[in-house]
Amino acid sequence: MGVRDELTNSRLPAGEPARLDLSHAEADEVNGLLDRLTGTYDSAASPGFLRDAPLYGHELPLRLRRFLTGMRSSESAGAWVVSGLPVDDAAIGPTPEIWTTQPDPSSTVREEMWLVVCSTLLGDVFAWATQQRGALIHDISPVRGHERSQLGSGSSGLLWWHTEEAFHPLKCDYLALFCLRNPDRVATTVASITDVVLDKEVLRALFEPQFVIRPDDSHLSKPQGGPARSDMDYELLGKAQDRIERMNTRPTRVPVLSGDPSSPYLSIDPFYMDVANHDPRAQAALDAISAAIDARLRDVILVPGEILFIDNLRAVHGRRPFGARFDGTDRWLKRVNVTRDLRKSRAARTTCESRIIY
Repeated sequence: MGVRDELTNSRLPAGEPARLDLSHAEADEVNGLLDRLTGTYDSAASPGFLRDAPLYGHELPLRLRRFLTGMRSSESAGAWVVSGLPVDDAAIGPTPEIWTTQPDPSSTVREEMWLVVCSTLLGDVFAWATQQRGALIHDISPVRGHERSQLGSGSSGLLWWHTEEAFHPLKCDYLALFCLRNPDRVATTVASITDVVLDKEVLRALFEPQFVIRPDDSHLSKPQGGPARSDMDYELLGKAQDRIERMNTRPTRVPVLSGDPSSPYLSIDPFYMDVANHDPRAQAALDAISAAIDARLRDVILVPGEILFIDNLRAVHGRRPFGARFDGTDRWLKRVNVTRDLRKSRAARTTCESRIIY
């Protein structure tokens, strides 16, 4: 039995992300909008900008709006790329040594606003209190000492393909990665469930809650740096860290697949998951889907100015190994999480307007 859909409005080979390249006229239109935004707001994470960002999303070129909303509604592609907005390599400054050390955070405000405004056509951006200390927009760059870790800050070790925050019931619907710098052409790996073929018995086993997925290391590590927190923030962060620890020590059994069996949603992270009670049928099913995803994994080499959007319920992603130089010229991405329904996390946020999940 196949798990396969046709990519609508696209003739790309199976596994290749759909893409839209802005025309020169469209890029000029976007740059005009960004000139206004950077002249009005100080930061892409400011409450005023986040409140107004969806309004500015409606001012993006019609062809781009149609493309992004079409990807959202059709669920026909696991990943897609938007290209055509140049990045000034000198202006953005050096690649930070760690996410807290960008010398001049204002140097990438323009690019961050572009990323957030595009993302509003898919849903609401949000952050995790237990990840990069609640930062809404993450810096993804190699960190010395993390070379072989299963983190976005790794480099020489393979970052295994996975669903983002597969362990968490409030995981993002979409992940957006904006490339600022990638001189070594480091590949992001992507595979969509639409391209995976599984037999009927394997599908049936993967829909059963016979699997456990534990938190990844980015949530288990102690927070470093970042803005000052209030007493309430520290109290909620403590509770969030306790919750993450419970998920690690007493994980809930979950299925790998859910939704419509003919076009399922996916939640998988082999590096951090196990089969409950060592069930041989469930293990065989997990091995089968892992092998099928391996066979369909594709390299996406982002260049500066490109945004890769990943449907986190329909695709997995990872990263190929590379040799980091730690000299300010390494690969540098900006990342945001996007949810189609911010309300579902209301009990885990301090106010209805907050974007930080504790």
